[in-house]
Amino acid sequence: MDQGTRDEVLSRLAEAVGSITVAHPTRVAIDGPPAAGKTTLADELAAVLRDQGRDVIRATIDDFLFPRARRYPRGEYSAEGCYFDTHDHDALNRVLLDPLGPGGDRNYRHAVYDHTEDTVSSPPTATAAPDAVLVFDGVFLMRPELIDRWDLRVFVSTALEKTVDRAVIRESRVSSRAEVERRWRERYIPAQQLYFTTVRPTDHVDIIVHNDEPQEPVWETRTH
Repeated sequence: MDQGTRDEVLSRLAEAVGSITVAHPTRVAIDGPPAAGKTTLADELAAVLRDQGRDVIRATIDDFLFPRARRYPRGEYSAEGCYFDTHDHDALNRVLLDPLGPGGDRNYRHAVYDHTEDTVSSPPTATAAPDAVLVFDGVFLMRPELIDRWDLRVFVSTALEKTVDRAVIRESRVSSRAEVERRWRERYIPAQQLYFTTVRPTDHVDIIVHNDEPQEPVWETRTH
């Protein structure tokens, strides 16, 4: 494992993206627990790649949720519900990952869900350049429904207890500390533990970014 500055880690991630040679857009997964720092890392990586002249598609699992009425059949704090009932993986494959993959027509949609309205969303179809890069962040991206759709797999690792503290800070304007802590300890953290037990995601990724100290992340390359 190597420790570096954030800029150094972003540069190495961009090099890893650049080393992928496929005859279709490069699909990059940035997986990890909630509040691990996935979205921030993905946004920063996208900016670096754009500065290098790459056409970047930025998307997130949060835009592939089922509507709220369908997400909670097991209850609002169910870890199993978080893992099994939350995300529309079929739609994600159908409208985004498969069109950008081998044999795809590169005509994609970046979302199927609208947060603000809690409704199905249908943005216009766009066409990706052949050498575009999809930078996609989210939870549970190494699960069986998605694992073979990625050309580069990154896991942002943070101690689960640390994610609780970050979440309290991040959500303090909309939720009480007690509410955030309950959601993390009863739903999100046990869902991650279920994911680790059943899928062992870090066994399948190419790179782990240990993000306990975001300004001094630690880089780990995995070989399979």
